[in-house]
Amino acid sequence: MPRVAVEDNSRMSLRIRAEEKAKLLLRTAKDVIEEADRVQLTERDSPRVLELLENPPEPNARLLAAAQALPERS
Repeated sequence: MPRVAVEDNSRMSLRIRAEEKAKLLLRTAKDVIEEADRVQLTERDSPRVLELLENPPEPNARLLAAAQALPERS
């Protein structure tokens, strides 16, 4: 029976070895983690972030309260 052409090719079925599938999934997982861990600043935001890192503002009441609410470290 002939197969009907599919217009949406966003999905593909393949038969591959389990080791190869694991490699593909691992690479995808690493890409997702890397994207979530990295923040890309705009040209406008970069100097502001550097300024705040070099000269951080004084902590406000909410930040102090949050720090005091943290459990003691042992």
